[in-house]
Amino acid sequence: MPSLTRVEATARAALITVESYQVDLDLTGDGESFRSAVTIRFRATPGAETFAEVKPRKLLGVRLNDRDLDPAVLDDNRLPLTGLAAENTLTVSAEMAYSNTGEGLHRFVDPADGETYLYAMSFLDDVQRIFAAFDQPDLKAPVTLSVTAPPEWIVAANGPVAARPAPGRWEFAPTAPLATYFVTLIAGPWHVRRDEHDGIPLGIYCRRSLAAHLDADAEEIFTVTRQCLDRFHQLFAERYPFGKYDQAFVPEFNAGAMENPGLVTLRDDYVFRSAVTDTQRELRATTIAHEMAHMWFGDLVTMRWWDDLWLNESFAEWASHWCNVHATRFTDAWTRFLTVRKNWGYRQDQLSSTHPVYCDIPDVDAVEVNFDGITYAKGASVIKQLVAYVGIDAFVAGLRSYFAKHAWSNATFSDLLGALEEGSGKDLRGFAAQWLETAQVNTLRPEVVVGPDGSYESVAVLQEAPADHPTLRTHRLGIGLYDRDGDRLVRRQFIELTVDGARTEVPELAGVRVPDVLLLNDEDLTYAKLRLDERSMATVVRHVSDLDNPLARALCWAAAWDMVRDAELPARDLVAMVCDGLPAERDVNLVTGVLAQARSALTFYATPQWAPTGWARLAATAQAAVALAEPGSGHQLAWARSFVAAARSADELAVLRGWLDGTAVPDGLEVGIDLRWRILQALVAGGASDEAAIEAELDRDRTAGGERQAAMARALVPTPEAKAEVWRRLTGTEPLPNWLQRAMLGGFYHPAQVELTAPYATRYFEVLDRIWATRDSEVAQEFVEAAYPAYHVTEETASASDAWLAEAGHPAPLRRLVAEGRDAVVRALRGRACDAAAAG
Repeated sequence: MPSLTRVEATARAALITVESYQVDLDLTGDGESFRSAVTIRFRATPGAETFAEVKPRKLLGVRLNDRDLDPAVLDDNRLPLTGLAAENTLTVSAEMAYSNTGEGLHRFVDPADGETYLYAMSFLDDVQRIFAAFDQPDLKAPVTLSVTAPPEWIVAANGPVAARPAPGRWEFAPTAPLATYFVTLIAGPWHVRRDEHDGIPLGIYCRRSLAAHLDADAEEIFTVTRQCLDRFHQLFAERYPFGKYDQAFVPEFNAGAMENPGLVTLRDDYVFRSAVTDTQRELRATTIAHEMAHMWFGDLVTMRWWDDLWLNESFAEWASHWCNVHATRFTDAWTRFLTVRKNWGYRQDQLSSTHPVYCDIPDVDAVEVNFDGITYAKGASVIKQLVAYVGIDAFVAGLRSYFAKHAWSNATFSDLLGALEEGSGKDLRGFAAQWLETAQVNTLRPEVVVGPDGSYESVAVLQEAPADHPTLRTHRLGIGLYDRDGDRLVRRQFIELTVDGARTEVPELAGVRVPDVLLLNDEDLTYAKLRLDERSMATVVRHVSDLDNPLARALCWAAAWDMVRDAELPARDLVAMVCDGLPAERDVNLVTGVLAQARSALTFYATPQWAPTGWARLAATAQAAVALAEPGSGHQLAWARSFVAAARSADELAVLRGWLDGTAVPDGLEVGIDLRWRILQALVAGGASDEAAIEAELDRDRTAGGERQAAMARALVPTPEAKAEVWRRLTGTEPLPNWLQRAMLGGFYHPAQVELTAPYATRYFEVLDRIWATRDSEVAQEFVEAAYPAYHVTEETASASDAWLAEAGHPAPLRRLVAEGRDAVVRALRGRACDAAAAG
């Protein structure tokens, strides 16, 4: 299928203006396909020719103005249109295929009750799987949708229901002008809860088998929604522009959520079926806020082309965390942003595929792989730095001007930058060039000279950049000085300054008494890796949990993690720091994030000879923390999950078996559905359980979630025969549903099964091109990333990657993903060498 290029999109936008879409869908067919009919009215340069896009199972009819076109003119997904008039009407009818990959109109049959559910995902260019369209973001137009469905179903769409002329017939009001990738609907026997806030109708949907779980959390979801609406109204000085605000929790969704105006779709993992930590609740709240921010940034004002994708996502990422802090109970949201999201950005920015935040997107195929940590987390960090640079009031003034000027149309980053310059009175072109048009990340180190009286003689901030990306940026940041006060480390002084160039003096600290901890980038205003001076590092290693605010602690943990990844700190030292300091941590976000880093350190950066010792120490620490935590708390659950993940020995697995059987369960620990599956998967991976136990657990949880977890458990069975069967299914000619591939990939590799999966480290490269060429884009990319033999940290894996990359003819996005896998292996090899050196 040809990928729409920016050149083609620009040319088409110069020729036509789309006035409206009238879409009619019949969903009452055989379960394999549905009928689609669309009438598009558009203006054009008389005599021009262009094309529309459609991906039908069978094209039934095409009529342009007063002439029928032969359906055979369809060339792949392109429908040529010639001899255009000034005013045109295009009607296309087709039989369209349902999807099981989360693209187009996805069809799901719930194993819990046999009910069928549909939802539409039109992003990136998948509206063409639903109806014919001029599929590019700057050809926005109102959409009027009509749907025929089984009479017992509920149907919802972007706009409100206008009429129900007959059972099963749903007619929706015309929408405001939408980009085609925002068009959505849901259909099926959905469970729905409704509310209203400030004149805005609210709805939340889930499938009926999850109704009790949604109802249990409905008030929390509505509360966050109301709080975010109020805060964004205040921030943007522009009311929510799309009438109703529905949120549908849908099954087998590939993304976290999608910002369809009037009907946001979210993955139904956010409908919690058992006990969760506040980290998960905060993530759900952040996702709600993220998609709502898009209603203004992306939906009301839409990018002209995909090279401004970063702006949509970066802004929503920043706004969601800002809103959580200022509107919801999750007032430490920036801590999770640093621990999880920003670290994602740092990792992505140090790969060979690193790119500027603002980068060239020549065609639609290049978009998918740019949904990365740079587009989201680094971009949001740059916006946070911009706010520190110009001030929140000037930033908000610029945003309000931008929305007022470009509402219902398309705009570019240059348009936004102009509005922000006007609001702040500052020239921001240099800022943009430094931060958005260059790649990689700087490292900031303190240089301190201490006098004989215990005061600083001088303090300077040293800035470094990698040799192949030598940009030294201007950083607006804070420096915090922390002193011990009893059992706490309390901030005594905070200063803000601008760091510029390789060395920046801090004259404000000359003559100041040396603190126990000097923390660069306190309050996390800029985007940079951090290092601590010797005295501060020694204090942090012993007393990190004593710092008096979670963001400061998160910065110290982030510095330690960066040092492990940069082969400056042995993995075993990080594990010791985690086991000594993390049990006293009070922020569950930090506990969750740092435990994940400790497990990654053991998996990738510790020597294989020492790793079993590290896993045993982490398991013992986690088990003790479970016993000491407040019964029933999120901390107890987070540590319990870590114990499950770390358990390797027969004794540890026996403890897990007891928890599963209901014996010797720590007081207050709820061994609910999620934890039961985690435990069983750990037992299976350790050879302490079998297929019969998986089937018995599935009988307890005969749901979509249960089937997914059972598939992962079967992929974890530690025998050559089981791995061979999983690989055969993953790489066979019969494509798998997205949920099944994801589950099997999640269980195929395991840090305790490296020898078992060693043969597949080379077989991976034999199947790559075929899978990329024959699978839908989402599932193909997921296979390439998750099946890469990252657990096989060897020179042989790196060499096999190099040999494949040296071959000609591989598509550029595929080449990029393989190169990223190779980068991770090479970095892990350096980390293991550092860890080995620590062993002496």
